[in-house]
Amino acid sequence: MLDTPLRTIALATKGFMPEVEGDALYTAAHLACAAMPGLPIVEVGSYCGRSTVWLGAVARATGTVVYAVDHHGGSEENQAGWEWHDPEIVDTNGRINTLPFFRSTMQRADLTSVVRECVGDSQVIGTAWNEPLAFCFVDGGHARDVARADYAVWARHVAVGGSLAIHDVFEQSADGGQAPFEEIYLPAVQSGDFIEISQCGSLRVLQRIATYLK
Repeated sequence: MLDTPLRTIALATKGFMPEVEGDALYTAAHLACAAMPGLPIVEVGSYCGRSTVWLGAVARATGTVVYAVDHHGGSEENQAGWEWHDPEIVDTNGRINTLPFFRSTMQRADLTSVVRECVGDSQVIGTAWNEPLAFCFVDGGHARDVARADYAVWARHVAVGGSLAIHDVFEQSADGGQAPFEEIYLPAVQSGDFIEISQCGSLRVLQRIATYLK
């Protein structure tokens, strides 16, 4: 489990990962990375680095790295006028910029040696990616087109035996937005390439069992 100093940092960091789901994320990532030594982790949607602390701790414990993918301009739901807008992350130009917060979190957690910043558009980075992954955590934008594109470009990079974790999966619309469920979780399961291996709150973890995505 996450040690006390890192847990304190994670929980003090802006973000939307409940502690119990962070612990479940840690467990799932640790199992995947231990089973597939040397293969990295990708996190799609890092925000201020809350969940990255859990994943960075896994990377340090298993001898791998986390590639933290985020344009740091905030998702649709983070923009002004939306439910999850936080004026504290707006820079002097009036734009959301979570990169300074992310960097501060990684420095405080002493994880800069195992966390690699990938600042840019998830779909652009994922399309150019060419390395198999032990673990891919998708927690990016929740607009349907964004979620659909994240699945299309990143799921194929998960190695057979590796894991795809998806956050904010809600089967009922009354519980939350449907994009992660309908545009990532369902296509992955229905493809026959992934099976669900664990669930905690809104976190679902799938294991890749087939070589090629259909």
